[in-house]
Amino acid sequence: MALMFPRLAQNFAKAGYFPTDEPTLERALSALSPGDGPMNILDPCAGEGVAIAEAAHALGRERAKVFAVEYDAERARHARQLVDRCLHGDLMDTILSRQSFGLLWLNPPYGDLPKDAHGNKGYEGQGRARLEKLFYQKTLPLLQYDGILVFIIPSYTLDAELVGWLTRHYADLRVFRAMTAQFKQVVIFGRRIRQRDLVSDSVRPARERLSQIGQGDLEAEELPETWPFDPYLVPASPAEPEHFYRVSMEPEQFAREVSRLQGLWPQFETHLGAARQSARPPARALSRWHLALALAAGAISGVVTSPAGRTMVVKGDTHKGKSQKIELTERDDGSLVETRILTDTFVPVIRAWDMTPGSATFGDVLTIR
Repeated sequence: MALMFPRLAQNFAKAGYFPTDEPTLERALSALSPGDGPMNILDPCAGEGVAIAEAAHALGRERAKVFAVEYDAERARHARQLVDRCLHGDLMDTILSRQSFGLLWLNPPYGDLPKDAHGNKGYEGQGRARLEKLFYQKTLPLLQYDGILVFIIPSYTLDAELVGWLTRHYADLRVFRAMTAQFKQVVIFGRRIRQRDLVSDSVRPARERLSQIGQGDLEAEELPETWPFDPYLVPASPAEPEHFYRVSMEPEQFAREVSRLQGLWPQFETHLGAARQSARPPARALSRWHLALALAAGAISGVVTSPAGRTMVVKGDTHKGKSQKIELTERDDGSLVETRILTDTFVPVIRAWDMTPGSATFGDVLTIR
């Protein structure tokens, strides 16, 4: 089987990222066979998208819906040209529907997890905290039952904890040495099953073999050029993932969204325009009482010019006060009882700044109570 994208497969080898080499990719794909119906396939560490795009072509491009996640912006941009949907972001910052993918192509970053103030954030295990194990934990629930795992990791990552996870979650486990010796990689194939369906007789040999390879006591066989076993059948997926998005945005993505949506400014008039509209004129002319009341309530303010030419800057207001009433009552013994009654009152106050040129009160603030 010839690769569709041999040139792209060698691009972007930087920042600790190296794509799966062509011979390993070609031989691993020969172990896969398409199921009956449309398939969802996922690469959560997609790089430029070559490996998962090649898998789609091997399974039948017209039936395979290809999903990818890639952390690097440049590689994600290239992956979008080869896959159906690609998220640019950290896999740990995404929401992906569980049990939605028939094939999980997992070639995660290699290395120990850095510790922060909270320990190894996101890692749920007791053994050595490794990136490979963290990505395994995050992606295991995404694979549907009977779905196929292709797991490419350094052989020394296979400690007792990871071996235990693999043998509890997968049947038909096979492990082979990759075609390049640069990272001591092995390619692990498995079919996800429920734990109650595990056949106990097959678990122990698989666990022992994986453990021996992880400890360096046994060297895995090289990936066969022609697959000699029954192929791993990638099952049909019942529907496309309901959730496939990232939780947060990179600063560049946020800036693009702000530029595209423009926030609420296009809706400014809708939400705040009513406050800017001019008041409608009254149904009839205001009497002096109406004018005094409107002035006191603050409904009329600003520059007011009288017919005589007097100009005032007017501001009305009303504040709450109390009025006091004293009542004297005579008792039977002749003594007096004084009762004080306090009543709430609303006091209108109108202030006017006299701006009439030549006026005797020019510049003064006049108060009317």
